[in-house]
Amino acid sequence: MTNEAPQFVPLNIAVLTVSDTRSLADDKSGTTLADRLTAAGHHLAARDIVTDDADAIRTKLRMWIADPGVDVVITTGGTGFTGRDVTPEAVEPLFEKRMDGFSIAFHMLSHAKIGTSTIQSRATAGVAGATFIFCLPGSPGACRDGWDGILAPQLDYRTRPCNFVEIMPRLDEHLKRGKAKT
Repeated sequence: MTNEAPQFVPLNIAVLTVSDTRSLADDKSGTTLADRLTAAGHHLAARDIVTDDADAIRTKLRMWIADPGVDVVITTGGTGFTGRDVTPEAVEPLFEKRMDGFSIAFHMLSHAKIGTSTIQSRATAGVAGATFIFCLPGSPGACRDGWDGILAPQLDYRTRPCNFVEIMPRLDEHLKRGKAKT
């Protein structure tokens, strides 16, 4: 009897930067995420920038949610409190299930680095159409902390006692059940 260690499972991850001022050439936060996820062995499925506009954000996310080649979406930007920050308002209505623990874990990690300034972030996450969506603040440091401290281990099948990869095949069970009844 052999106990083989779990093998790494690369995921297809899309990165969306929400900003009125960035382009791909100067998008440090999106680049931070893209570099880290590929260094971890995942595939950059897509990368884009949209303005701080709820409709633009939702349109891009709906496209990626419907794409079977995208397992995970990570957004950066638009999670603060200014008038232009609309990422949570754009994204949360798409969630079938909200992931409250992500926000809590992000704030715990962030508090250790930046203290009470973490309360200025509305980082959020959830599942939509069997796609994980994580919304991080727009700073490279927040993206680095969110990836290194939360997402990298949870998007790695080898993480124990549990991780998101092992439940991915079951995320759409409710959709299959609904189809069976019709």
